[in-house]
Amino acid sequence: MKFKQSLTGWLFMVPFLLVVLAFLVAPLGYAFYLSTQADTLVGGQSFVWLANYATSLTDPVFIEGVKRVLIFGIIQIPIMLFISTTSALVIDALNTRLSRIFRLIAFMPYAVPGVVAALMWGFLYSKSFGPFVGIAGHLGVKDLNFYSLRMFIYSISNIITWAWTGYNMIIIYSALQGLSREVYEAAVVDGASQVQIAIRVKLPAVKNAILLTGLFAIIGTMQLFTEPNILRRYTNAVSMGYTPNIYSFNLAFAQSQFNYAAAVSFTLALVVFVLTYIFMSVSRRKAKSQ
Repeated sequence: MKFKQSLTGWLFMVPFLLVVLAFLVAPLGYAFYLSTQADTLVGGQSFVWLANYATSLTDPVFIEGVKRVLIFGIIQIPIMLFISTTSALVIDALNTRLSRIFRLIAFMPYAVPGVVAALMWGFLYSKSFGPFVGIAGHLGVKDLNFYSLRMFIYSISNIITWAWTGYNMIIIYSALQGLSREVYEAAVVDGASQVQIAIRVKLPAVKNAILLTGLFAIIGTMQLFTEPNILRRYTNAVSMGYTPNIYSFNLAFAQSQFNYAAAVSFTLALVVFVLTYIFMSVSRRKAKSQ
């Protein structure tokens, strides 16, 4: 009977396992195989072991792209998480019909596809007919260019923050809804204000949800691709290796260096793994120290 039950469970899992093997394991395995190959003048493909990975780790274009997205994340992620957390705390404290409308409006940007969001903000940033440049001109700010080398990183940061703040806010708000209301009532009886309750009761209780959103934000930042790639036609700031993903894409589809592009992609995955591991380790140490 136990064998039949186990066999039945595995049979139910077969369709899912087939999909995973066909669309995840097999493509990753083939990409890793490509990353260990190199084109030669005579003989076509040759096995080079991890030579492509060694090259990627010393590639100045790849390293510069990694540095750029790291700086981007250091600037953008704390701002986004601060806005998301503050918004979640506010609507949890209000708990009225107005808060429901605000949740819906805040979540709507996440429903907009990344390509559409980039094109929409590209119009708003336009120096010719964009409203922001016109408003800045009326306020006395001249020569405002969102596509300049200095401003473009902040323009992209604004798009990402606009798109993902509502999503992170909903995650944190859901965690707040799972907390016992008796704790809040006890804090009110003790004379705590709403601000004190938010800082000393709610924030410690939802720190795991905040850490989860931070982890997702780090992974998404390292994979930055859509927004700068869509807006590259309007600016000279986006180079071939502006981000690691753009660099890998250009290597594969602009220069036909599929083997090295695969190695760059796996190297980026390794960088993401290291960063997430460091982030989780630091978070755990802080939790233990508290």
